[in-house]
Amino acid sequence: MNYRQLGNTDLTISELSFGTWAIGGSWGKSDDQEALRGLERAMDAGVNFFDTADVYGDGHSEELLAKATKGKEDKIHIATKFCRKGDIFDPATYSEKTVTEYCEASLKRLQRDTIDLYQIHCAPFDVLKNGQVFEVLDKLQQQGKIRHYGVSVETVEEGLFCLDQSNVKALQVIFNIFRQKAIPELLPQAKEKGVGLLARVPLASGLLTGKFSKQATFEADDHRHFNKDGEAFNVGETFAGVEFAKGVELSQQLHWISEGRGNMARAALRWILDHEEITTVIPGFKTVKQVEDNLQAIEVPSFSEGDLKKVSDFYQTEIHPNIRGVY
Repeated sequence: MNYRQLGNTDLTISELSFGTWAIGGSWGKSDDQEALRGLERAMDAGVNFFDTADVYGDGHSEELLAKATKGKEDKIHIATKFCRKGDIFDPATYSEKTVTEYCEASLKRLQRDTIDLYQIHCAPFDVLKNGQVFEVLDKLQQQGKIRHYGVSVETVEEGLFCLDQSNVKALQVIFNIFRQKAIPELLPQAKEKGVGLLARVPLASGLLTGKFSKQATFEADDHRHFNKDGEAFNVGETFAGVEFAKGVELSQQLHWISEGRGNMARAALRWILDHEEITTVIPGFKTVKQVEDNLQAIEVPSFSEGDLKKVSDFYQTEIHPNIRGVY
């Protein structure tokens, strides 16, 4: 495993880490024992960072992480998120009282004294611009409840704004071959300001595995069914904002990236890791096999300059015009 420093913090984390939305809920059926085995397999391979949120399975993924990391709290770093348990548009959701309650509830589920990275979970831009929530997080940090804090954002504009907040140490952004808007401005500015970057939705909700046909269907409790057009939350969180059938078509045209890299998923993760500004990429998983396959992304060949240009050109001409929503 290779490790990268999270911005200018004291955390050095595995460049390939894992998100835990899928094992918590909203990705169809999952098996807790298989999830725990997957977490164990990841840690055995040197993964020392996991991302979660209090709404993933209503806290279930935090509880699974507590079981998996028991006795390893000083070695395994956990990032969790808050605010989406309440009304994200209500200022009271970001009050000192409410955020403290969210934080303490996460700490209890995680069975930890301190959260390594506490992140605002895709709050509206107006909330971020108000600034109150950052003052609350400063207090939680002073109290020792959180070690560092960051923001999970939906848009490049939000990310650029957060880079100007002095104590924001990490940004979590949608970044993958289907979502490259962050490259020209956000990535270099984050590096310059010493802010770590967590790349989420790295496989575009599975599109970049190349395994789907246009006829694929998803279970009713899978966000790839109930949020396919942004009905439940930001459309960009599902298939990176691309309409499913079109996304399948585009992913088929990208199959060449797998040549010499085993498969499309490993290649897509490698593409992200080839951007040095990214601290870690956080694919999800539900099975040990998925963990093992994703781990191999760190072993496959990097993209050449020519390949990077080919991917960039394809994004500009074919993908970018098909992304829906504000990003």
